[in-house]
Amino acid sequence: MQDTIPLFPLSNGLFPDGMLLLQIFEVRYLDLIKRCHQQQQPFGVAWIQQGSEVQVPGQVPKLHHVGCMAHIRELEQVQPTLFRIVCQGGLRFQLHDVQPGPYGVWQGSVKYLAQDPEVEVPAAMQAHADRLGKVIASAQQQGVIDKLPIFPPYHLDQCGWLANRYAEAMPISAELKLQLLGELDPLKRLESITHML
Repeated sequence: MQDTIPLFPLSNGLFPDGMLLLQIFEVRYLDLIKRCHQQQQPFGVAWIQQGSEVQVPGQVPKLHHVGCMAHIRELEQVQPTLFRIVCQGGLRFQLHDVQPGPYGVWQGSVKYLAQDPEVEVPAAMQAHADRLGKVIASAQQQGVIDKLPIFPPYHLDQCGWLANRYAEAMPISAELKLQLLGELDPLKRLESITHML
């Protein structure tokens, strides 16, 4: 099914269930975020291939063809023209077409990708789940779990969820992150991460 969604181009995108913190100050996005928050609608985070996050007159950003929906979990109005928002990643999408929309917000024609099937982490990769589990447990014990950029529930036994948390945190190029985002097989995604670690 094709859908048309508002796009928020970023140089570093979002993974399903991932956390995204944004400061919104451009007029076009203040309006978009206010509407999405009121209507409880997500928006699409598209990765910039070429161009700028901030609007440049006459410039059309070139966007990668895989992105992720962002659901607003918290919105704080710091000033009339400054919002701080916390978003959670939703479904991934394939971006087919980009058009200018109202108020200068880009609109994308997208096809949603299926959620990851549940695939248990194999014994050979259990060490990666244990390592992340220790980070979470340590943050809980120290009372700083709200500072950890990971939403509960913690699906440490699931390949897709675990691979996505590593993909967000690893210091790798946007191109490699996009390859991981576009990988539909959660076990293959986790195997790719294991090779990079």
